[in-house]
Amino acid sequence: MPFFYQTGDEIRKGDKVLLHGQTGEIAFVADGAANPDDSFVTRHGGGVMIREPKVFGNLFVTDTQDYEDLELVSRAAINSPTA
Repeated sequence: MPFFYQTGDEIRKGDKVLLHGQTGEIAFVADGAANPDDSFVTRHGGGVMIREPKVFGNLFVTDTQDYEDLELVSRAAINSPTA
């Protein structure tokens, strides 16, 4: 199952984001539907890992669409489905 920002954009690895106003990056997406045997998914369930080194370090979020303090800033062209 894919994960989405509140705007409806799909969350992808490498996305540049704001997390509570701090710049960060999506480190990985743990998708149980795509990778049911993944050990991280087995232990923690699906979600996204956000890397924000100044305040939070790494933060794993499972309910991304309702997480209002996570905003997409930019996406590298290699992560874009049209690239």
